[in-house]
Amino acid sequence: MRFFPAKRPGQKAIDRTIDILVTGMTCDKCVERVTRALGNLDNVKRVSVLLRSDKPSQVTILTDYEIDDECIRETIKEAGYSVVGIERNQ
Repeated sequence: MRFFPAKRPGQKAIDRTIDILVTGMTCDKCVERVTRALGNLDNVKRVSVLLRSDKPSQVTILTDYEIDDECIRETIKEAGYSVVGIERNQ
C-alpha cells in the first residue's frame, strides 16, 4: 500500500471530496474492504459507499489534501475491484 506525506510544501489543508465509480462490488463485505483500504491512506478523513447492483458503485472520499488518481486506482485494485471514473470536488 502506498502512502502520501501528511503535508506537501505550499499546500493548504482544504476539505475536498473525491467521487469514484467502482465496479465489482456486490455486498457489504465489498464495501468493508474498499472502505478499509481507502481509509488507510494518509489524509483520508471519511469514506462512504453507495452500493449499486445495476451500475458502478459510488465511493466518496473526504480528505484534507489531494490524493493522486493512480494511488486511488491502485488501492482499489489491490482490494479486488476496478475504478471506472474519478471526479473531484472542492
